[in-house]
Order: sequence, then structure tokens, then C-alpha cells
Amino acid sequence: MHPDHSEKLKRLNRIEGQVKGIKKMIEERRYCVDILTQLKAVGSAIKKVEHAVLKDHVHGCLKSAIKSGNDLDIQNKMDEIMALIDKRI
Repeated sequence: MHPDHSEKLKRLNRIEGQVKGIKKMIEERRYCVDILTQLKAVGSAIKKVEHAVLKDHVHGCLKSAIKSGNDLDIQNKMDEIMALIDKRI
């Protein structure tokens, strides 16, 4: 069974509000540095959600695969994580 990520919806709703605020700042032709500051804040917030989901995956999905003893499932889970890490580089 997959982890419940519903608690991350609060963060994502906040991020959505921040993105709408940035859009409004651009429409209002606000100062570039102010816009960039908000963009960095959104990027950081998204990375925190990403980290939380990855942590849940490792502590839930990967841990379950390890407990099952199914070598193919374990390898698939580890390969998925490594593919995600490779995309970040």
C-alpha cells in the first residue's frame, strides 16, 4: 500500500497561492528582484514537498519491498530512486 500524502496538500495549496502571487507581481510589472525572491521561495517549498514524498517512499514503499524479500521488487524500487536522483543532477 502506498503512503498517504494528503498532509502535503496544505503545503501545495500554499505554494499554489505563492505562484498566483508571483503571476500577479509579473502582471503588475513589479521589481525583478522581488519576483526572483518569491520564485526562490516557491522553489524551496517545492523541494521540501519533494523531499517529504521521497522520504515517505523510502520509509514506506522501499521498506515494504525489503520486508517482502522479493529481490526483483527491491531492485526496481532502488532503480526508481536512483533514476530520480539522476534527474536532479
